[in-house]
This record gives sequence, structure tokens and C-alpha cells, in this order.
Amino acid sequence: MSSKQTFTLFAVALVGGILGAAVMQYVGPVDIAALGIRKASRHEERPEEHAHNHDDEHNPTKERDGHNEEQVVRLSEAERKEFDIEVGTAGSGKLQMHITLPGEVVLNADRRAQVVPRVPGVVRQVHKTLGEPVRAGEVMVVLDSRELADLKSAYLAGKERVTLAEATFQREESLWKKNISPEQEYLEAKKALAEARIELRAAKHKLHALGFADPYLAQLPAHPDTTFMQYTVTAPFDGTVIEKNVALGEVLKDDASAFVVADLRSVWVDLRVYQKDLPSIRKGQPVVIAAGQGIPDARGTIAYIGPVVGEQTRTALARVVLPNPDGHWRPGVFVTGMVVVNDIDISVLVPKTALQTIDERPVVFVETDTGFQPQPVTLGRSNEARVEVTAGLTPGQRYVTSGAFTLKAQLAKSTFGDGHGH
Repeated sequence: MSSKQTFTLFAVALVGGILGAAVMQYVGPVDIAALGIRKASRHEERPEEHAHNHDDEHNPTKERDGHNEEQVVRLSEAERKEFDIEVGTAGSGKLQMHITLPGEVVLNADRRAQVVPRVPGVVRQVHKTLGEPVRAGEVMVVLDSRELADLKSAYLAGKERVTLAEATFQREESLWKKNISPEQEYLEAKKALAEARIELRAAKHKLHALGFADPYLAQLPAHPDTTFMQYTVTAPFDGTVIEKNVALGEVLKDDASAFVVADLRSVWVDLRVYQKDLPSIRKGQPVVIAAGQGIPDARGTIAYIGPVVGEQTRTALARVVLPNPDGHWRPGVFVTGMVVVNDIDISVLVPKTALQTIDERPVVFVETDTGFQPQPVTLGRSNEARVEVTAGLTPGQRYVTSGAFTLKAQLAKSTFGDGHGH
């Protein structure tokens, strides 16, 4: 090779090197694998290690360091009692669907009465006061009534006129039959007797209207004159005085309400039914009445549904007659009524006290051989107390019904190395 050819080859090689360096600087390294060339690694990957890493990716219960992530709370029998842990068996049940309605306790109008004197008079005695219990027929107030004295006098005078008219009639009848007295006198005596009997009957009916029975009227002629004016106002039934509108010495008219007596052993609960709920409310449905404030809930049934929707409230009336032997339900108290509108058969039904939330998912703590383990569940329909479990808990499984919050707290403590979870 001549010196000229050698110089030419050297120049070409030099230019090629310079161009290659420029390409590496601005383009980057060449992908050898893309060129079909296999680059040997420093350490060949073992097949068994690859399989191990693949299993870890699909097993959420294992950590990368090989430890088990299963969360379990272990408690001794003494700790169960201390934390009030209660365990039950998952099973079916009936889920009662409710409609909650506002309402108010009111007086039972069938057992409420205004005590009104039947004659006017002056108040001489007052025997009852506000809030005091009364018995049926018990004297509440005594009046001095001039009108009553007039009625009694008219009755007694009527009795005397009837006696005299009967004697005159018998005498005239005897004389007429013997043709001693003319028929005209006999007929007049007969007419006078009839008029006397009518007047006596009218006076007797007026006293009956005031509450005086025949045995009392039979003894009236023997009563002292001082009692003729006295009129006693009595209680219509057993109850409590809830209003008092009478004072000693005042004049009480015959249409004035002296007292209001109510039998508080039963009350009405008037519930307001909204228009959207009317199709679901029926007579005879069970209702749970709640007032809070330390008053225990009561159970009753709807006894009456009003046929009219109020123009202002746009609600209808549903009434519950509630026994009130202890007087807990005071008229005027606002309440809520939970009306059972449907009973649904549920395969797995648990109390809401069994539910907790972990990692933003509802869980129940199931009992296992090693302890209590949180089990994610899927929830369905519910009411105020219980909820349907559609997945995550099967019939027959043992789970914590009460005390689940304590287990959640123990589980959280174990995260920091303190507690009974492992």
C-alpha cells in the first residue's frame, strides 16, 4: 500500500470517530436489545426467585419481608368480660321498615269533662283544687241556689195538690154515682186531678234533670228547710282536676265551667302524616312512641286516621290511644312515632352495633380460632337498629355483636406495637 492510500484510510477513520462521538452525545446510547443482541447480566435471574416474586404480587396478606399481614385481636376470657364483648351467630331475621312521624301527646277527649253546675248559685264550699285526684261522685263544690229551692218547693206543692185533688175526685165520683151530685162537678174534679198530676210530673222531671233520683225525692218532705237551697256538684268519673275556675263566695252561673276533670290513665298521641306517607299508613299498624328525656318508649297501634288533609299543615291525623298508668306521658309533650310499614325477611341481619369502619370499609369482627378478625362486609337495607349484610358474612358464622369499637381500638394500638392484635 502506498503512502497516499494509507493517509486516505487514516483520514476516513478519523472523520468516522468524530461523527460517532457526536451521535452518542446528542442521541444517547444505542439499545442493544433492539438490535437483536442479547446483553448478558451480571447475575442471571433464577427461575425460583421469579416465581416467588410473582406470588407476592398477588397475595395481599403477605408483606415483602415475608411477615403475615393478617389482623387478629386476641383477648382472654377476663378481657372479654372487662370490655363487654358479646358474640352472636349470624342468621336470618325480619327487618322492620319504619316511617317516622312527628306528633304530640294530647288529652283523651273521651275521658275529659267540664264540671258545670246545673243551676246557678253562690259558692259556699270548695272541696277540690288544681291537680288533685277525684273519685266518681265525689263532692267538688257546694252552692246555695234560690232556683233549686223554688224547684223543690214546686215539687212538694205539687204533691200536696195531687193529694187534695185525689180526695176531691173520689168524693165527687161517689156522689155522682149516687145521683147526689151533678155530673158537671164530677168532671171538674177529674180535670183538676189530671192537672195536678201533670204539674207534679213536670216538677219531678226538673229535679231529675238536676240529678235528683226518686229515692231522694221520696225523702224530700222530711229534709230540713236549710238544705233546700244546697246543691252539690260532683265528679263525673275518676280523674284529676286539670282546671279550676271557681272561688268561694262567687256567683256561679249554670253554664259556667267550675272544673275540668280528665282521666290521665290513657292519653292520645296525635301523629302528623305527610302526604307522601299516606299510602303506607293504615289503621291497626304498630307504632313505637318515643319522647326522649328519660321517658321510656311505648308501643301502641293506630286507632284512627283522619279523612281530611289540613290546608295549612298539609298533613293528616293518625291517632294512637296510649295507656298511661304511671303518668309518664303528659299532654303537650312532643313525640315521634315510628310506624312499622313493612317486614322484610333477611338472610343475614346484624345489629348496627356490630359494624365498624376500617380503611373506609364497613367490617364486622368474626371469631376465629386465633381471635377476632375484621371481616369486610357489603351492606344492604337497614333501619334505625339493624342492617342487612349481603356479602362478607355467612349464616352460622360467629361475630361480635357488641363491643366491636373496643376491638377496633385494640387493633389500632397493635399497629404501634401496643395492644392485643398480632
